[in-house]
Amino acid sequence: IMNTLTFEELRNDTSLKFTDISTEASRRYRYPREEYIVIEAPVALNVSKAGGHRILDGQGVSYYVPRGWIGLSWVAKDGAPHFVK
Repeated sequence: IMNTLTFEELRNDTSLKFTDISTEASRRYRYPREEYIVIEAPVALNVSKAGGHRILDGQGVSYYVPRGWIGLSWVAKDGAPHFVK
């Protein structure tokens, strides 16, 4: 997957604050019954007051991941920190 967007290219016309998560190669949300949402090349993250996650990936796809997941995992890019926030 080619990561084409950078955090600086995020177009945010809201008052929401986003965090740069571009050091992650992928991010995976685990739900009950072994259901997963996998996002490749995530770039930006906003966590809502309700606990939902808004994510922009490197291809320009926007996601809303509702709360209710029971686990979250990610893979850092080669040489990038494993934890950034």
